[in-house]
Amino acid sequence: MNTFFLRLLRLFFGLFLYAVGIILTMKGNIGYAPWEVFHAGLAKVLGMQIGTVSILVGLAICGIVLLSGEKLGLGTLCNMVFVGLFMNLLLGLDFIPKQDTFLLGALQMIAGLFVISFATYHYISSGFGAGPRDSLMVVLTRKTKLSVGVCRSGMEILVVTIGAFLGGLVGLGTLLAAVAIGFCIQLTFKVLHFDPTKVVHETFFDTFRNLSKVKVIQQPPLS
Repeated sequence: MNTFFLRLLRLFFGLFLYAVGIILTMKGNIGYAPWEVFHAGLAKVLGMQIGTVSILVGLAICGIVLLSGEKLGLGTLCNMVFVGLFMNLLLGLDFIPKQDTFLLGALQMIAGLFVISFATYHYISSGFGAGPRDSLMVVLTRKTKLSVGVCRSGMEILVVTIGAFLGGLVGLGTLLAAVAIGFCIQLTFKVLHFDPTKVVHETFFDTFRNLSKVKVIQQPPLS
C-alpha cells in the first residue's frame, strides 16, 4: 500500500517539476523550446490552437510508441493532462521571473532544462508509464542502442527543424535548448545511476489491479 502511494506521489511530484522546468525555460525569454516551436508551426498550418495541437501530437506519438512495443499507462495520461494544468497554475501565480537579458535568460533556460531532467527521472521511475515524448525517447534509445542524450537531442533538433519550416518561432534559446536538453538528461540520469530502459512500466490494467489490492489490504479483518 505504502509503495503504491509513494510511487503515485513521485509521479505527480515529477509532473509538477516538469511544469516548473517548462515555465523556467519560457520565462528565460530567449526563444520557444523545441517542441513548442513544432506545435506552434503545426498550429499555424492547421489553423488550430497550440494546446489542441500538443494533445493531438501526443496522441500520435502514443500510437507510434505502442506499435514499438512500449507500455503506456496512468503516467502517460497524467503527463498529457496535468503538466498543462500545473503550467496554467504557475503562470497564474506569476512568481517565476521573466528575464530581459540573453545571459540571464540562457542561465534560466539551462536551469529549467535540468529541472525538466530531474522531473523526468521522478515520473519515469515511478513506473506508471512515461509521457508520450519521453516514451518515444526510451523507444529510440532501446532500438538504436545510442545514448539517451543523443536520442533526446536528435528528437529536439528534428522537431525544431520541422517546426521552423512550418513557421514556428525560433530564437537562440531554441537552439540552446535543442542541443542542451540531451546533455542535461544524460548527466542527470548518470548522477542518479538511472537507466530509463530498465524501468518496467505498468499498463492501465496493471495499475487498477494493484489499486484493487490496496483496497483489499485496507479492509478491516473479520471479527
